[in-house]
Amino acid sequence: MTRKVFLPIALLMLPGGFSTADDGPKDEDVRQIEAEAAAYVEAFNAKDAAALARHWSENGVYVRPADGIRLVGRKAIEKQFQTSFADDPEAVLAVKVDTVRFVTDDVAIEEGTAEVTSLPNTLPSRTGYSAVHVKRDGQWQIDSIRETDLPAPEEPANERLAELAWLVGDWVDQSEEATVETSVVWTKNKTFLSYTFKISTGNVDELEGTQVVGYDPLLKAVRSWMFDSDGGFGDGLWSRDDNRWLVKFRQVLADGRTASSTNVYTYVDADTFTWQSIDREVDGQALSNVEPVTLVRKRAADSDVESK
Repeated sequence: MTRKVFLPIALLMLPGGFSTADDGPKDEDVRQIEAEAAAYVEAFNAKDAAALARHWSENGVYVRPADGIRLVGRKAIEKQFQTSFADDPEAVLAVKVDTVRFVTDDVAIEEGTAEVTSLPNTLPSRTGYSAVHVKRDGQWQIDSIRETDLPAPEEPANERLAELAWLVGDWVDQSEEATVETSVVWTKNKTFLSYTFKISTGNVDELEGTQVVGYDPLLKAVRSWMFDSDGGFGDGLWSRDDNRWLVKFRQVLADGRTASSTNVYTYVDADTFTWQSIDREVDGQALSNVEPVTLVRKRAADSDVESK
């Protein structure tokens, strides 16, 4: 089964997020269900299938009509949790409880939504659920859960750039031919990345520029806009290929000529990336590729020395 089978097997009521439809239940019942819910969330995020299963009644039932899934019994549910956690060990759970209604003193129905994010910077999977809780021998347990898929929320524009967060920082490359220095920071609300660069090559005047990277909601793509100190400007369209970002770049030079290239940003590790420019043309005339440039992250000590 896929990991979404147990996204919110969810009495996942966060403490304090509890509401009731009537005034029947005793305060002690509310406190116990809240405590059970908190323990359930903790067990899920610890990937402890046995602890999760103990929150279910002996003959608890899990139903997911969209996938034709029906599990009966605590042992079957524990086995599925074990499989789910092995397949998706990075899953992190969050829940919003909408209502909890006490049908009798010993039966409560919880309804809400749950989200699971498996990897950093990915959209969560969302489900709606209805959970029946029963009180036996003074202890609340899950007796059944029925789960339905919900559409994923539209991702805010700034989160579209999350996969490029590794670029933030100060970077330098010092080769025999040139020195390339780059600084990348978030703008307010992390809506854009502001990317400044400076290239020094021997006796040639330094070239400086600014590149702004953002998400274009009309094109539904990451784009960039660049302006350099010579008076040139251009724009790029970004696409991801595994650990590389390919930028189809178009530019107007200061003298009015047009240029194009594919710029390649390759993530190596948290402190290293490479940049290369290929498929270069100026006014339709092909130019040779620029060999890869390796940039390394500046350390705080390096920046302190430069500022003195």
